[in-house]
This record gives sequence, C-alpha cells and structure tokens, in this order.
Amino acid sequence: MMQGEHTLFKRRIVITGVGALTPLGNSAADTWKEICKGKSGIRRITKFDCTGYATKIAGELKIFDAHNFVSKKELRKLDDFIIYALAAAEMAVVDSGLVIDRGNAERVGVIIGSGIGGLTTIESAKETLLHGGPRKISPFTIPAVLSNLGAGHVSIRFGAKGPINCTVTACSSGTSAIGDAMRVISGNYADIMIAGGVDATITPLCIAGFNAMKAISIRNDEPEKASRPFDRDRDGFVIGEGCGIVILEELSSALNRGARIYAELTGYGTTSDAYHMAMPPPGHEGAARCMLAALNDACMSPKDIDYINAHGTSTQLNDLYETQAIKKAFGEHAQKLAISSTKSMTGHLLGATGGVEAILTALSIHEGIIPPTINLDNPDPECDLDYVPHTAREKTITAAMSNTFGFGGVNAVLVLKKFDN
Repeated sequence: MMQGEHTLFKRRIVITGVGALTPLGNSAADTWKEICKGKSGIRRITKFDCTGYATKIAGELKIFDAHNFVSKKELRKLDDFIIYALAAAEMAVVDSGLVIDRGNAERVGVIIGSGIGGLTTIESAKETLLHGGPRKISPFTIPAVLSNLGAGHVSIRFGAKGPINCTVTACSSGTSAIGDAMRVISGNYADIMIAGGVDATITPLCIAGFNAMKAISIRNDEPEKASRPFDRDRDGFVIGEGCGIVILEELSSALNRGARIYAELTGYGTTSDAYHMAMPPPGHEGAARCMLAALNDACMSPKDIDYINAHGTSTQLNDLYETQAIKKAFGEHAQKLAISSTKSMTGHLLGATGGVEAILTALSIHEGIIPPTINLDNPDPECDLDYVPHTAREKTITAAMSNTFGFGGVNAVLVLKKFDN
C-alpha cells in the first residue's frame, strides 16, 4: 500500500512507549509512583529571584541532569524545552523497544506541541541585547526559540524521516499533537509516531504575565496545597514545566515486534469555543461538543467511559464549566464517572500537560488505578461529581478520556481504552 493511500478500515493505534519529565519525577515511572501516592510537586520557585512577584511557587523539575541526554556542547545551543523534548523522547523510544533504521525511518514521524517554545532563551537574549548590543547575540538564538525545534531535534536525534509537525494550541498543544499523530497513522502516512507536548516556561515574564491576569495561585505559604481543582477555596492554577511523549504505533507493527501495549488510542476530538481569548463560555458547550466528537471518533457512547482525566486547572471558571460540560456530554452517566485532576499534583504544565496526562490516563488503564485529586478539602457545591478526592482508587478501567482546553477557545480530547486483541 502506498504512503497516504486511505484504507477502507480504521487502523488500530496503540501506545507502546512513554517518557515524561514532571515536577514529580524525571521519568514516567517515577511520576506515576508519586501520583499514586497523592504527592504534590509544587515548591517555591528557584529558577529566578521571585522577590516582588505575587506568585512565588511553581512545579519545577527536581534534580534533572541534562547531561544525561545532551552533550556539553549541545547544552549551550538549546533551550530547556528542546532538552526536555529530547530527554522524554529518548525515554519513550527506549521504553517501547523501538529501533528506527533504514528499513522503517520514512514511516516514523514526530509531532511535538509546545504552547510557547523557547521563552527562557527569548528573555535571556533580550537582556543580552539590551546590555551588550546586537553583536553579543548568539547565532543559536533563533533555532533555540522556535516552537517546532523540539520536534525537529527529536527527528534528527532518532533519524525519523516521516511526517513532522508542531502543534501550538496553548494548553491543548500536547493533546493536539497526539491527536494529529493519531490521524497521520490512521491516514496511512506513517506507522509509528513520536508525539506529545513540552514547555519550559517558569520564567519572570511568564509568572508576571499570568499574575497580571490574576490567573495563578498566590498561596505561597502552602505550595503543596496551592493547586486544588474543584475545591471551594481554589485561587488559580500553578505553573509547571516538563514534557510528556508517547510512542503511537499501528497495531500490527506493535504486535509483529512484540511490543508492550499500555492502551489503545481510539478517539480524538477538537473544537473551538469561538467565544473569548482566555475565558471559557458558561456551560462550556465547546468542551461538551469536543468530548462527544472524541467519543464519536472512537465509535463509543458516553456510558462506555469509566474515567476522565479532567483539565481541572484549579481556576474558578474552568473547574465549574468543565463540570457543566461533562454533565452536558454524559447526561446521567456523569454521576457514575470517576474524574480526577492530576494537575493537583503536577501543576499546570501548559503545552506539556496533554502529553503528560495522556500518559497518566494510559497508565491508569494499564495499572487499574485512578489517580486522586488532592487538596479537595472543601468541595465546591457546584462541582458535584466524583473527583476521587485525596486517595488513589483501584478500579478496572475499560475506557478513559483525557481533556485539555486552552486559550483561544481550543478544546482537545483523547479517548483511550484497554487493549483487547
């Protein structure tokens, strides 16, 4: 069959490898272990002097050694977001047992989303320009800031010569990347895709900007309790950084090489609110339509879903309107769903969140454990669904959903199910 030739049947796509960097751990396994314990990765900011900032807390990576993934020479040329993408991609490729060689390179592609790209480099380069003039700017500045260079460097590192792209859909970037990669395989343009999301935005400009919007938490005296989705006392989200990468593979390819399968990716939906640049509409009908679109793509009905990894940012409007959207999309079944926000532990990783949460959703299915929503001490009476408070729950999960919503009114949803050959 020629590249791009459409089939009369839907190609089945499975997740065969995962790699993650999060405030909870420098691997998917370490992150999952802490998630199941209900631990928070939120601490005081150490990346810059936050004196004078209303917010002094974030979800930073802990004891991450970039030298394990890039050379000293490369380190000087790359923004953190590119380094994170290379690290998580390497972990995912190793985890999958995937070998990319001359025989399959043209059928392996890369889509890695980023909400902002090389913000750290942008800020430092501006300082260099102001204080040292144009001759002091590094020739590596522009390649370090371009959002698509996460995908570009991963493609170069592994010799993946198939379709390549970068989704920039704010907080939905990682989900959009995985969904678009799914469609690339479904359309027979590739057999394997390295996909996910990355961001490294714990910077003075980012914190100051979100403070100006009054969007992020200022619970500085209790960092671990600051991210509290669906809680009455929530006061904004907590910024985090990291990366989540999955290996998506057409089923026969995975079976032929004996790959471990975490879950099957069955559906993807994306819609626009067409309402406001930063605020969801009351009832969030765009999110409800997106969930139903993902279910339709998966050939499933609402009653087939057991668990939702919610967007659950810990902001007043998102948590309320996401709850309303779930009720609208799922009807009576909404009361039977288990729902949790892992952002209560990781913080909001912006463009990386969709990649990381897709991994956590796949692991939930694979391990039969639903992550908790921590810090849900005083539930908002208008957020009245089962958010799995405080403690992880053992449960067989047949199918699950991962929600992400972003600035600009973008909504992106994935549906995954337990693999059954």
